Amino acid sequence: MGADAPVIVKAGGADIEVSFESEHYALPQAALLDWVKGAARAVSSYFGQFPVPRARIRIHAAGRRGVSRGTSYGDDGAWCRISVGGETTAADLAEDWMLTHEMVHFGFPSVERRHHWIEEGMATYVEPIARVQVGNLTAAQVWGDMMRDMHQGLPEEGDRGLDQTHTWGRTYWGGALFCLLADVGIRKTTANAKGLEDALQAINRAGGTIMADWPLDRALETGDRATGGKTLRDLYAQMAEKPFMVDLPDLWKQLGVGRQDGKVVFDKRAPLAGVRDRIMQVQPK
Repeated sequence: MGADAPVIVKAGGADIEVSFESEHYALPQAALLDWVKGAARAVSSYFGQFPVPRARIRIHAAGRRGVSRGTSYGDDGAWCRISVGGETTAADLAEDWMLTHEMVHFGFPSVERRHHWIEEGMATYVEPIARVQVGNLTAAQVWGDMMRDMHQGLPEEGDRGLDQTHTWGRTYWGGALFCLLADVGIRKTTANAKGLEDALQAINRAGGTIMADWPLDRALETGDRATGGKTLRDLYAQMAEKPFMVDLPDLWKQLGVGRQDGKVVFDKRAPLAGVRDRIMQVQPK
């Protein structure tokens, strides 16, 4: 496939301009465009629409197989540069999470560097849920991955809170843990009527996109206002400047998520089983 002029993909009410910076791809252009459209559909499902009206995706050839080196920007509109190996297969694209992750970034404002954990943690948390909503993953897969990986976000010795501890684990998985606790907290205080997606949608609708520079307080207040409480601000006060330990085994037990014979199993009688199901519930089309 040779390098061609940019192609416009429409998804979630947005125009997404896709350009190819290389001609070295084994896959036809249509397969790569379908991959872009699939990621955009997942993000649109979670946010209720694509989080920006226009975006650009620049696909660069690097490596042999697979997707890598995704980075999102807001300095000249919302855009992302991402690498795809020249011998990448359709199956590789179907399993990719990175483009969805990068597109999720479009839906949240740029904040001070010390708050980078909320940008990366939000994308880490939302990406798999968004893919569940369009049938790209199962809820069991996502909960299994959370049980396997979420511990990486817990504070370790010497931790000074999310705003002061900028390790990889605390940035990505500490931020994701904040989002999980916020999602559960919002659902508990609203009798499962609202969740983190309502807060993030409100932030996005108020102009909170990757192109906007916001104080984090403004984002948290906007999200709390939309969900009728102070869950985000209270959780931030607990986790920002000091280590906040979470009993993850107890959280999984409360949510009714476990493993049996190597498989993820759900306990319908768990106290937060309804919250668990609602977090992953496919949104009505």
